[in-house]
Parts: sequence; C-alpha cells; structure tokens
Amino acid sequence: MTFSWRRVNAILKKDYKDFSRNYAVSIVIFLPPILAALYGRMGIDSIEAHYTIFNMAFAMVAAFVQCCLIAEEKEKNTLRGLMLSPATTTEILSGKSLLSFFSTILVIALSAFFLDYYPKSIGITAVAIILSTLFYLGLGTLLGLYAKSVMEASVLILPFIVIFSAGTFITSLAKTYPILKVAEYLPNIQLLEIATKVENNAGFADVLFNLGIIFIWIIMISALAIIVFRKRMVD
Repeated sequence: MTFSWRRVNAILKKDYKDFSRNYAVSIVIFLPPILAALYGRMGIDSIEAHYTIFNMAFAMVAAFVQCCLIAEEKEKNTLRGLMLSPATTTEILSGKSLLSFFSTILVIALSAFFLDYYPKSIGITAVAIILSTLFYLGLGTLLGLYAKSVMEASVLILPFIVIFSAGTFITSLAKTYPILKVAEYLPNIQLLEIATKVENNAGFADVLFNLGIIFIWIIMISALAIIVFRKRMVD
C-alpha cells in the first residue's frame, strides 16, 4: 500500500479540531514563550537559560501534547477505528505527529525571538532542533499508547518533563553521584552541547557525534512506539 498524504491530512485536521477544543492541553503551548519573554525582560541570556526554555518546550509541547492526543484517541475508542482503517501504521503515526511537530517548531521559534537568541549557525541548530523534536514526539507517542486517559497521560508525562527540563542540573550532580554520568547522553544534554559548540564556531563535523546520539535515541524510541502500536492493533 502506497503512502497517502490525503489520509495523513485527514488525521491532522481531526487532531487540530480535538486540540483546539481541549483547553487543558492546548494552554501548555503558551507557557514556554511566556517564560521566554520573562527571561528576555530580565536580561537572562546564557545558553543554559535559553535551552532550559527550549527543552521545556520539547517536553511540554512535543511530548505532552502528543501523549495527550494519543491518549484521547484511546479514551474515546477512536484509535482502534484508525487502526482498523485502510491507513497504514506510518500514515497514522505521521498524521498524529504533525500537529505536535508544527506546534513545537512554532513555540521554539517564538521563544527564541523573545529571548533574542540568534545562533551563529542556524543550519546546525535547526537540524539539532528538528531531531530533538522527533525524539520527543516518539516519547509522547509511546507514553500515550500506555495511558488509558488524558488525565493518566498528564501524570505519566510529568516525570519526563522534569527530567528533560532540568538541563545541566542533573549533570552537575554527577560529581556526587557517578551513576548520573549516563545523563550526559540524554538528548537534552546533547542539544545543549551542540548549542555551546555552535557558539564557539563549530561546524557540522564537530557536532556529528552529538547529532548521532540524538539520532540513536530517535531510532530506539520510534522502534518502541511502533512495537507497542502494533501490539495494540493485535489486542
């Protein structure tokens, strides 16, 4: 079966209608830009501060919104209808991810504007942000497939919002607790390292290792999401 943008577009339109009606979920997209505007007025302009806002946007928009959209489909028993429709797994997951993807990119762009953040290499930063968005979409999809309702999804995603928004705080604890050194390979930390290297005039070759780690995270989280999704189809 060939990939159909028509079916993907239909899923996207349905998600937009559901999202616009659910104010408890849609309100979160305003939080990162508001916080960014406050940071901008306070004159906070460090890379760590900027990417704390960006990582919060990833967790609260890409992951949280995606998780709630999937969970809402399950709660209304409409996800099963999608699974039994002619749409393929790729079309369903793509359609369910587009709204969260575009919302995340918009929120990141607005936050960067309010923070007055202009990276030295827009190309490298854009690639890193897009890859990070894909990871968080996979995370949100995976958690949404496990959640039974939007309320449960909100609780389930909360620890991940805290972990991925913490930034350098976790790595600073690694000196006291060596086991936390594994946190250095988390996508949010890799994104911060890429941003720091970019500000030091690094090129693509200098950040390939960091981009590779984020890409590996994308593959792992996407594989898990697809496995769980197909398991739900069988169930």
